[in-house]
Amino acid sequence: MDISDGRLSRQARMRLLAMVAAAFALRMVVVALIFRDFSDPARHYDSFGNEVGWVARSIAWHQGFSSPFYLLSGPTALLPPLYPYLLSVIFRLFGVYSAASALAMLTLNSLFSSLTCVPIYLATRLSLNARVAMFAGWGWAIYPFAIYFSAGRVWEYPLTSLLLTTCFWLALRLHLQRPTRWLGFGALYGLAGLSNPAVFSLFPVLLLLPLWKLWKQSRRGTWFSSGVLRSGMCAAAGIILVVTPWTIRNYRTLHVVCPVRDGFWYEFWSANNGDSSNPTIATTHPASNPDEMHLYRSQGEVAYIASKRALVMDYITHHPGFFIRLTLRRIAFYWTGFWSLSPVYIQQEPFQLPNVFFCSSLTLLMLIGARDWWRKDRASALPYLLCIALFPMAYYISHTMMDYRQPIEPEIVILVVVGLRGVKARIGSRVGVAGEKRGSEAA
Repeated sequence: MDISDGRLSRQARMRLLAMVAAAFALRMVVVALIFRDFSDPARHYDSFGNEVGWVARSIAWHQGFSSPFYLLSGPTALLPPLYPYLLSVIFRLFGVYSAASALAMLTLNSLFSSLTCVPIYLATRLSLNARVAMFAGWGWAIYPFAIYFSAGRVWEYPLTSLLLTTCFWLALRLHLQRPTRWLGFGALYGLAGLSNPAVFSLFPVLLLLPLWKLWKQSRRGTWFSSGVLRSGMCAAAGIILVVTPWTIRNYRTLHVVCPVRDGFWYEFWSANNGDSSNPTIATTHPASNPDEMHLYRSQGEVAYIASKRALVMDYITHHPGFFIRLTLRRIAFYWTGFWSLSPVYIQQEPFQLPNVFFCSSLTLLMLIGARDWWRKDRASALPYLLCIALFPMAYYISHTMMDYRQPIEPEIVILVVVGLRGVKARIGSRVGVAGEKRGSEAA
């Protein structure tokens, strides 16, 4: 393992720059082909990220962080704030729902995704070596999911991936830093949480691992004397300082204690209400269901979500087997893309079969890489494996669309690269053995 903390050579920097430039160029080709379609008013401009676009519209119209559906409905905390505010700035500069706004936002998304090559390279170089890091960075540059979810969708995926992967890389070397750097790490992580609060599930992992390294580095002194407690408190303070203002806003506006967003029980109910026909189509969404929209507006957001909590808990209590089976199906869907072979589903999702082949192949290579790396160096593999294992937990019991893998896709790509190298080594070894055997027989 290369644990050097030195600067990159000029050659490495130039290769990294070429990697980012190539990734950006690929994504911009896609953007150029599709950005004009986003200004189509069909379905209330839902191509601008559905709720994200509707909230950004409200901000741009000086109505505050409100109306997460196409009808005006008042203040909301259904979404994390970072990306809607960013999109609202684009709307104010280039026009609400305009083609120019689509071009600007997709360009930003493409830039965020391309820059993610940098922390991928740096993290892999720190954990393994520069050669594997270069393959991992280029893997992300041409990765189909990374291209599609940045150049073809208006959502927070590329921003979250960039922020979380940067935090991941920083966590690998955080034990070498002064306590003030831990404060900055916590603040950056808080920013990632304001983009997608699901990343908070990984904060304990990415904090405890460098704290453990710091404790070992200090020859296992007491937590206080070794600086472990002080460093951990600085990281926690950073995340609290960033998140607290939004928590206060939610309490003052909606009168509910909600650190980032309040929509969990709605999402949990919509995924576990007895309908298992298609996990990617939300027939209970207020934006597509007039009855739910009426309930949402008449009850108000807080009461509406509270009612869904009561409904879903009652349903799961009386149908535990359904919930368990559906959760297992969601786990399989998350890693393979397979849901159903029913004609109705295949008609709704015509690309399911090629997607299943692609996703399943990635998962197999990821598992091979995880196994090989764990056998060779458990310490360096552990952060990657914990991220892969822990992050999807909340999605297993709610929604498991391919979209929701994006924050940890960089770690998946790194493990896939390790898996490919392992497969290549095995093939080379077998070819060599076969050649030796033929040579001995000829002799």
